[in-house]
Amino acid sequence: MGLGSFCAPKDRFFWRTTSTATMESQLGLIEQSFNFRYSLWVREALDQLPDSFTITDPFISGHPIVFASRGFLKMSGYSMDEVIGKNGRIFQGPNTNRRSVMEIREAIREERTIQISVLNYRRDGTPFWMLLHMCPVFSIEDGRVINFVGVQVPILRKQRRSGTGFGRNGVNLCEDKPGFCETLLGSCRRELCSDSVVELGRVLSMDLVFGSDDRELEVDEHCEASDQEKEKAATAINNILSVLSHYSELTGRLVCGKRCCLSGMGLLGSSLYISLGRIQQSFVLTDPRLPDMPIVYASDAFLKLTGYARHEVLGHNCRFLRGVDTDFSTISQIKESIRMEQTCTVRILNYRKDKSSFWNLLHISPVRNASGKIAYYVGVQMDESCKNYDRHGLSPETRQRSVVGAVKVAVRSLSMGAGTSMS
Repeated sequence: MGLGSFCAPKDRFFWRTTSTATMESQLGLIEQSFNFRYSLWVREALDQLPDSFTITDPFISGHPIVFASRGFLKMSGYSMDEVIGKNGRIFQGPNTNRRSVMEIREAIREERTIQISVLNYRRDGTPFWMLLHMCPVFSIEDGRVINFVGVQVPILRKQRRSGTGFGRNGVNLCEDKPGFCETLLGSCRRELCSDSVVELGRVLSMDLVFGSDDRELEVDEHCEASDQEKEKAATAINNILSVLSHYSELTGRLVCGKRCCLSGMGLLGSSLYISLGRIQQSFVLTDPRLPDMPIVYASDAFLKLTGYARHEVLGHNCRFLRGVDTDFSTISQIKESIRMEQTCTVRILNYRKDKSSFWNLLHISPVRNASGKIAYYVGVQMDESCKNYDRHGLSPETRQRSVVGAVKVAVRSLSMGAGTSMS
């Protein structure tokens, strides 16, 4: 089963209409997403694996599939072009259990591994039960989720065992052919495997195993995976993660199957990370609940302004921006505003990584969650030498307040969603 946001499942034959330019842009983004993180050889290596699996990118709008294995395409009946760029909901159908969909969606929101049985549909409309083993892939650099890997293992239909075995017209085959039921249920002694028994086995299989009643049972009743199928899925996940880890080493952007925390920092969920990434200003989020109030998010504009790399910033207190001529009375003013849980605007001399200084117009504000508790502090930085540059004519104060407002909306929306069963 493909992964994704699993929002408001559509009919499986529904395809969202979009312009050619938009589609090409989306596919280009998907290509860049995969190539940025992994070596160009990763696709060929993944194609050598025999398993059925998909890889998705939660940071692209719609959480689309960015890779589908040959095994998955063969199992589902779709072509590569029909799958790449699509959300996993296209594999759902009228009898897909919505509770299972919500469990998968919740696991994605919580960025955790899940194993669950799901009824999916092939391209030709035929339903089949499968075991989905889904796990996140984390960046070693900053601990955020890069991809989700979903392995799909078809659940083999178990034949129904009955106290009596009746063939067509109500004939009791167990009485008519002694030993036949034993043969069918596994005690296949060589002396019983005569032509007549084989033929009767074919008839019984048609009536009892592949009959219309069992077809309905396969769709309407929950089908649980065996321990062997669960082990197969777990093994496939390990093999895929091993390939991704190896080919991420070649680009220097390492990934792993477990979150690697930096300096005890608190880590943001992918949903919040995406929302914050849309804010095109220099700012950081710090977590007052952690020792030394470390930075847990730094915008691209902040990294550009200061010259630091993201891994050099996350998990550290903002004091690394100070220098020999930084006014400590200003620092005390900032500390007091934080202690009083109030906003603060100061002009402070800060230093970039290359030791060059700049006057920072800094605005700090507490950010509260839906319950009213302070979740973060946001610090918005602005180089004084660039304060008058704004194509919309907005003042520095207005621009900083707009950043704070956008951050507050993102944090509150996420915490409200977490409190409503992840819907």
